[in-house]
Amino acid sequence: MKKFRKAAGIVLASALVMSSLAGCRSAESDSPDATSFKIGGIGPTTGDNAIYGLAVQHGIQIAVDEINEAGGINGYPIEYQFEDDQADPEKAVNAYNTLKDWGMKMLVGTVTSTPCTAIVEETHADNMFHLTPSATSIESIRYNNAFRMCFSDPDQGRASADYIAENGLAEKVAVIYNSSDTYSSGIYERFAEEAASVGLEIVTTQAFTADSKTDFTVQLQKAKDSGADLVFLPIYYQEASLILAQANRMGYAPSWFGCDGMDGLLALEGFDASLAEGLMFLTPFTADAQDAETQEFVAKYEELCGDTPNQFAADAYDCVYVIKAAAEKAGLTPDMRLSDMCDELKTAMTEISVDGLTGKQITWSEEGEPTKQSTVVVIENGKYSVL
Repeated sequence: MKKFRKAAGIVLASALVMSSLAGCRSAESDSPDATSFKIGGIGPTTGDNAIYGLAVQHGIQIAVDEINEAGGINGYPIEYQFEDDQADPEKAVNAYNTLKDWGMKMLVGTVTSTPCTAIVEETHADNMFHLTPSATSIESIRYNNAFRMCFSDPDQGRASADYIAENGLAEKVAVIYNSSDTYSSGIYERFAEEAASVGLEIVTTQAFTADSKTDFTVQLQKAKDSGADLVFLPIYYQEASLILAQANRMGYAPSWFGCDGMDGLLALEGFDASLAEGLMFLTPFTADAQDAETQEFVAKYEELCGDTPNQFAADAYDCVYVIKAAAEKAGLTPDMRLSDMCDELKTAMTEISVDGLTGKQITWSEEGEPTKQSTVVVIENGKYSVL
């Protein structure tokens, strides 16, 4: 019987290692539930939004490995498992249940807003601590167990309008946005409100939907006819790449300004980077920053995956260190009940200040929103440069 138990233990430990495969390398921990913190992650690792989910998966992995190498959280190691949701709410719920069966105590996810809005219902019902790296919808963290690392949609809209106005980037602004997408609509609505208060003139607003996001000639022609010298694009990089190419064919060359969904544009296969020259967008992170922390992270990411990290990777990396800071502030141990752990973390999150890759002295409100300074980058010579 002892031999059987030993063999079973080896099989179980092997299964845990295999199940925790995330990104390019798995977290190294064979600790039982009572002696390790189990952190789950959810996001799209396949499908159209995989560039975001894979970046988050890899960013978390680097942080987990670093923390475990340094002794863990309060002396306990982290176990980590990531599940694919293909940016689909139903698949996200299935992924969440898989992670619950695995023994997850804290969730980093999901990556995109609509699945996160579905998952926050589940984490709230279970009173599980929930920190999303990149879901920007207000509804994504509607309960007090949920926090976010990134700016919300309204915050991005407000900050964009303020930056354009304060720096005199345009006199007349056109907007092209996706009215069927909560991310795009949320940013646009706050942008329009703030633009009115800071004296920006929006001369035309053009919408498209998920069913009509390949031909933008009508929207671009109306922007051109309106005399807009800047076009605001609160959209994802896939649609932006088509807009830039079609504007070029029309001979329309305004200034372009976007938000964090624009990150990934230069990595898009087949895209002519010269079309994005001069495009500006809000982002909390750029791999070209010269501070030691960013360069160390970039080097590890490139060694791990052979690619350059985007802001989603950096947000995810920061998420794990935020959990570490809050858990240590609260004095957590992994043998605590899930709900008790969550209650302690809710309080600790409003008491910590974290210096991360995506901001310094980051703090959180009881509503789960972060306070940190926004950064604007511009694409120059096929690279991102901080303005």
